Amino acid sequence: MHGLDPRLLATLEAVVRHGSFSAAARELGYSGPAVSQQIAELERRAGLRVLERRPVRVTPAGEVLLGAEQSVRNALATASVELDAMRAGTAGRIRLGAFASAATSIVPQALAQLHTAYPHVQVSLCQLEPEAGYNRLKRGEMDLALSYDYDFIPDPPPRMLRRTLVARDPVVAVVPEHHRLAGREVIDLASLAAETWIAAPEAALRLELLSQMAQTPGFQARLQYEGDDFNTVLGFVAAGLCVAVMPQLALGRSSARVVARPLAEPQLTRYIYAVRIDTRHAPRAVLALEEMLAAQALSALS
Repeated sequence: MHGLDPRLLATLEAVVRHGSFSAAARELGYSGPAVSQQIAELERRAGLRVLERRPVRVTPAGEVLLGAEQSVRNALATASVELDAMRAGTAGRIRLGAFASAATSIVPQALAQLHTAYPHVQVSLCQLEPEAGYNRLKRGEMDLALSYDYDFIPDPPPRMLRRTLVARDPVVAVVPEHHRLAGREVIDLASLAAETWIAAPEAALRLELLSQMAQTPGFQARLQYEGDDFNTVLGFVAAGLCVAVMPQLALGRSSARVVARPLAEPQLTRYIYAVRIDTRHAPRAVLALEEMLAAQALSALS
């Protein structure tokens, strides 16, 4: 087999990820025929077909090459982080990813602190969920990401990433201000089973999991909402339409028309992490931002 060109492997990865030659061409800045020629050249060098064309589907040989492409990308991303750290890390840029409730609560003040301590560091912020953040980190497209998982559904990151615990964010019950349980100090999940619920499934708070935790059947999302924007959830609860559970950090400056109460047993916790590529060295500004995010989370949850 002739030597494989990393650029050809990158083209293969883009075609497979998009499921389209034309979409890969747009991302890579090539023409459609150029992408087709590169895949043909890769197949010539490999001596095997790497893609089925219609529909676009990776072959076993292509899977092998995708693994090689990911290894090359991981190695380059790690080297880039190490070199940035060796250049002191007090200037340049930090590409930060954060899920919605962190982006609106702990991130702004942490970035204000960072700007004071490292005025020459530029920061870009992208709002995304943990899995998307992990993928960006692995591809070297992001320097630091905030992620989360829950104690009842742990979700460890990919092997090449290092995560640091930033905060323990308790999950609370949220009910309308005039709800029959609003006066209680704590709320038992089972007592809410027959209520009208709204869930935020993209934030991993699925009602079937709550049913298992409470050991009580009957949890039903009678209000259908697909997303992770807890402000939307709070708006429905404030209108008296439903009840919900959410992490405390997501409450923000919640409406006076809702009441949030700790959960009785079983208590639930969302763990918030700062995640970056696992290297021996990291830029000082990135390490400082990790600490600032943790401090802001502690302040927001105290």
